[in-house]
Amino acid sequence: QVQLVESEGGFVQAGGSLRLSCVASGGFFRTYVMGWYRQAPGKQRELVATITSGGSTKYEDSVKGRFTISRDDAKNTVYLQMNILKPEDTAAYYCNARELDPFGGTWWGQGTQVTVSS
Repeated sequence: QVQLVESEGGFVQAGGSLRLSCVASGGFFRTYVMGWYRQAPGKQRELVATITSGGSTKYEDSVKGRFTISRDDAKNTVYLQMNILKPEDTAAYYCNARELDPFGGTWWGQGTQVTVSS
């Protein structure tokens, strides 16, 4: 069983920056694809960014050039650096870990709120 614990989010003004972290315990962190998702009120949860065990990254179009996902396998931690934040980035952000096997496990953190004021 994998447990994911996100850092506290926060309240930031538009144009500001915030870094989220997510620490994993249990399982085999270095083998997982790690991701960040977000869900705004009244909307579906959407993918923000993912990073593979080899370090390959993918981003949702609206965050490209502003957000950076990274991982530190020695610390079982994945990060999301968010720059030039916009009010539309306001959402609950969730850490995700999943096995490469499509029938394998997937795990979620409890979520952390990020609020960007205009």
